[in-house]
Amino acid sequence: MESSPASDKADTSSLREAASEFASYPGVQNDASAKEFLDRFPLPFLFGVLQTEVDVAGLEQAIVECLDRILRTRYGASLLPHYVDFIAAGLGANSPAIKCLACKSISYTLENSEDKATATEILVGHNIYPLLINCLVDGDEQTSTVSLNAIKSIAKTSQGIHVIFPPNNTEEALQLKDIAGHSSSEARIRILSLIKDLFSLSESFASAIYESNLLSLFELEINSRNDILATLSALEILYELVESSHSSTFLLKSSLLDLLTNIIRNDLVDSILRSRAMLISGRLLYPPDSYRSIEDSRVKQLLTAIDRRLNVILGQNTGEVEIVLESLGLIGSSAEGANFLLTSSSHGAKLVIESAFDRQDKGKQLAALLAFGSISGANRAEERRILNDNAEGCLKHLVYETAANSSKLMPSGLFLAVLQQEPNMRLAAYRLISALVSRAWCLIEVCSKLEIISLVVDANIEDTKIGMEARFDCCAAISNALSASSLVNDAKVAEMAAMLQEAVRRGPYLTKKHVEPQPLVITAERF
Repeated sequence: MESSPASDKADTSSLREAASEFASYPGVQNDASAKEFLDRFPLPFLFGVLQTEVDVAGLEQAIVECLDRILRTRYGASLLPHYVDFIAAGLGANSPAIKCLACKSISYTLENSEDKATATEILVGHNIYPLLINCLVDGDEQTSTVSLNAIKSIAKTSQGIHVIFPPNNTEEALQLKDIAGHSSSEARIRILSLIKDLFSLSESFASAIYESNLLSLFELEINSRNDILATLSALEILYELVESSHSSTFLLKSSLLDLLTNIIRNDLVDSILRSRAMLISGRLLYPPDSYRSIEDSRVKQLLTAIDRRLNVILGQNTGEVEIVLESLGLIGSSAEGANFLLTSSSHGAKLVIESAFDRQDKGKQLAALLAFGSISGANRAEERRILNDNAEGCLKHLVYETAANSSKLMPSGLFLAVLQQEPNMRLAAYRLISALVSRAWCLIEVCSKLEIISLVVDANIEDTKIGMEARFDCCAAISNALSASSLVNDAKVAEMAAMLQEAVRRGPYLTKKHVEPQPLVITAERF
């Protein structure tokens, strides 16, 4: 006897209630609960319901949310390799919710599989990767995000690079370039995000992307300038890409460096694009622990362009000055970059040091203090903080010259002044002094004012965790520098050293010394 439409609707209604109850369970669903539900409603049945248009309000959403929780369990994910046909169908579904579930299913499969190689082979056999690319490009924002995560899950497997860049086959790379050439600006930005994420995974992926000429998609998007928001988005993604440790190896061989130089040089380019190009350049050229030389003539051209931009905007009351200071700090993060800034004809280092102690513009001063800290070695390993003799001589000269041209006359006065400013300035000052005290002349200046030592040992001065830790790090840096110097032979300095050691012993958060308990005497209450 065939079931009637009314009974079918009753069955699907009960399914909706069961799925909703499972999905809304407040605790964590485990393998046992997932198995119990699937014993009642097997996966093929649930997938089949999603593939048909059933006129029951909320049914699709309930099943999708229920399956999402089931497939997160190890038991649920272990079943997925047997139902890849359903996953492939879900990737092509019209419903965004089903597409998202299908994308997540791939991630769950690979994350929970004990045999990732076999799971990957099954996915490849069902042509899943191209379907994920379609979801990335054509899906809504949520679908795009989960498809990107699924592609990264595939990429992280042992065969991942061969799935995305098959040996002796450039079709996959060409597919991305071809899709980008016929897509909306939003889709092109998504493809750039994929390239960025893959590039950051490993040097092997970065090499494959470089060899496939996919970096040229960044150039095309940035050069088009038809949509300033799309151009800015492309620059933002490139900024994230150059964070990878191997970015310099490949990007400096591409024409992206020349593109950045042209953007910085061009007065007609929007200032926000120039600013972002300078920050990318600073991050790209000299990672903090870089050992790369600066013989590349294109690198020198880029630094010259930044210096020219610096001369153009000097004296202007614009936010671009702060961006230039930030980019100089990025360049100065490495010893090579700092050596270059301090010994070249550039005005960059002079601007940084003078601005760091100029209270006329708070935003500019803060940017300069942070940049000065980076040039001094705040981001470098301790053994890489000290620069070459010429650079160290220039650094000392610029600091003393800045002090002499101020009302403070000596560097110690400048240091004390910034330590007495508002909390965000003090944070930058702690960071700067922590790096500078590696130099004997700076240690002498710091110890020449008891007020400086009194401030950095005062655990009551900061009321935020980051402030307490920055103050403590500064205190420890001065203490360590003193311990390694001959200054402790001086009685006055020895007293300061003892103050510092006691502050270090108490740690960053303890604000009071040990106090013996005192008896408390009170009158008895009488009724």
